[in-house]
Amino acid sequence: MDEVIDILTPEGKPTGKTALKSEAHKKGWYHATVHIWLFTTSKKILLQKRALTKKIFPGLWDISVAGHIGAGESVLNAAKREVFEEIGLELSEEDLIKIGTRVHQVSHSNGIIDNEHHHVFIAELKKPLSELKIQKEEVAAIQLFDLAILKQTKNLENVLLSRFHEYYTMVYDKIINYL
Repeated sequence: MDEVIDILTPEGKPTGKTALKSEAHKKGWYHATVHIWLFTTSKKILLQKRALTKKIFPGLWDISVAGHIGAGESVLNAAKREVFEEIGLELSEEDLIKIGTRVHQVSHSNGIIDNEHHHVFIAELKKPLSELKIQKEEVAAIQLFDLAILKQTKNLENVLLSRFHEYYTMVYDKIINYL
């Protein structure tokens, strides 16, 4: 979906301008996204398999839930909205634990330039997968993996991306510290 998003400075400050997500990706304008990593107390991590129709990393096992923050939308509201849209799970603000913001700069072979500020959250998954409802346009499947998979990304194929190993390790460490 081509939504309207706020354009940020490289440092993550609002510019007061908005644009379509597709335009921001075409021109490399900085914008904000949310990443929500859902874990269980039994040291499992929920990953989603991206739909094959996705423009970036189709079919890859990836972050539990991720998405763009709409123009004028708060970070927490975007996180709650994305979780509900993609997997049908309602979370409260108290469920979301912010563990950081990271700058992400990647130019993809299809012309998309991702210059993003990721607002990264962890949250405990308290419902069984059978109660979740995936958004077919975005998500092909969801599955629980051993949490340790976040530290093993250098040896995996089609599960996360080895070039983001340090990021996944940071998420792993924050979840372990929480547990």
